[in-house]
This record gives sequence, C-alpha cells and structure tokens, in this order.
Amino acid sequence: MKCPYCNSGNSKVIDSRSSDGKKRRRRECTVCHKRFTTYETIETPLLTVKKRDGTYQLFDRNKLIKGIFSAIKKRPVTTAQVEQIADSVESALANNMKNIVPSKVIGEMILEKLKGIDPIAYIRFASVYEDFTDIKSFISIITELEEETKQ
Repeated sequence: MKCPYCNSGNSKVIDSRSSDGKKRRRRECTVCHKRFTTYETIETPLLTVKKRDGTYQLFDRNKLIKGIFSAIKKRPVTTAQVEQIADSVESALANNMKNIVPSKVIGEMILEKLKGIDPIAYIRFASVYEDFTDIKSFISIITELEEETKQ
C-alpha cells in the first residue's frame, strides 16, 4: 500500500477492524512514520441478466424481491422467507462464476423455492414467468403440482 504522504510502498498494519462490511485498516508508513486509513472491500462481479427478448439488464435484487412479493400477496409467506429465497438465488448466481445469466435460470430457481413454500405463490409466479395466455396453461401446472404432491 502506497503512503499518501511520501509515496513509499512500505507500510505496516497497526489496527484492523470490520466496519460496514468492509475491512478498516490503520496503517503506518515505515519511511515517514505518518499514519493513514485504508478500506478493503470484496469486489463482486457485475451480474448481467439476458432477458427473453435478447436484451441485457444488470441484476437487481430489489426487482427479484418485488416479483416474489407480487406472487405471495395475501399468502402465509413471511418477509424472512422472501429474503431467504433472494439470498439463495443471489449466492447461487455468484457461485456460478458467470457474468451473464439467462432470466429463465433465475425464474426456475425462484419457482423451485416457491414450490416448497407455498403452492399458490408458485402458481402465481409461474403464470407471470411462463406468460400464461389461456386456462389450459393454469390447468396443466396445477395438475403437475397435484401429481408431485401425491408422490
């Protein structure tokens, strides 16, 4: 780390603490003996979502949560469960180590999580995600869900 006072490349860490998700380090230059503070943050790669129409959009956690909330409206699903879904999707995408993710993958991940939490929220989310245009689409997904619960 370069000293901001004398530009020396030699400094030592005197104190290190976590602060607001960052590492705060108090340093002392070994040449001029002046002290300065540095902050270390984790660099996360920008995640881009490829939409169905071929356009690209930056991943937005708030948009993900908003979509889940519209599916769980008036259902017995807690905010903590929604946060847990968003956390698991976000961490899975980050662990995937890809910069571009198709929206289809994100939608399927959310559907898989909702299926285990609330079947009605699952159907609501699927109807928007799959872009249902007729009653047959609803009937087929309900039938599929019923068959899975019987097994």
